[in-house]
Amino acid sequence: MSQHPYAVVHTAESVFATNKLIRNTYMLLSMTLLFSALTAGISIATNMPYMGPLVTLGGYFGLLFLTTALRNSAWGLLSVFALTGFMGLTLGPMINAYLNFYSNGAELVMMAMGGTGVIFLGLSSYALTTRKDFSFLGGYLFVGILVAFLAGIGALVFNIPALSLAVSTVFIMLMAGFILYQTSEMIHGGETNYIMATISLYVSIYNLFTSLLHILGAFAGED
Repeated sequence: MSQHPYAVVHTAESVFATNKLIRNTYMLLSMTLLFSALTAGISIATNMPYMGPLVTLGGYFGLLFLTTALRNSAWGLLSVFALTGFMGLTLGPMINAYLNFYSNGAELVMMAMGGTGVIFLGLSSYALTTRKDFSFLGGYLFVGILVAFLAGIGALVFNIPALSLAVSTVFIMLMAGFILYQTSEMIHGGETNYIMATISLYVSIYNLFTSLLHILGAFAGED
């Protein structure tokens, strides 16, 4: 039996919308990563001091809330760049610390960047190629990120290096799962807003990089 013509049109429109969403997401993601690298470079060059956890978290969640509220307007694009630019600024003091503390600091940073790129491209390509549905990961990832976030705060407050390393390791696995989940959501219609999809993938990349850098510094850093 031939397929109903309306069903064919609907399927074609759905595929077109999905492809457009993916294309817009990766285009915006590329631009925000470049802008974030620029602000991080400025932060490094000016030797900007660490803002502190309250300012860092407050700025992140404040700009995230603003971007979420503006996600369906043109102002949402400006908000995305404000958020990712701010997060780039927060990377500067961290990268400077590794460059100054370790004799192979530049190598550690480049290794973390390379590892982040390989993981992201590999997982994204896998999800896009296989088109598997990873929506089942959503609940597990939410709980895992919440627990890891609280554990990270505990490691910072009580100065427990071993716990901090464990949290970084867990975050790498969680962010890998989140990349699969978010890419799957775009493919299967769970996410239809490219601004929100961009933020989700950017945050995954950011956390992957910082977690890898932390682990590399602990095990491969040279004084």
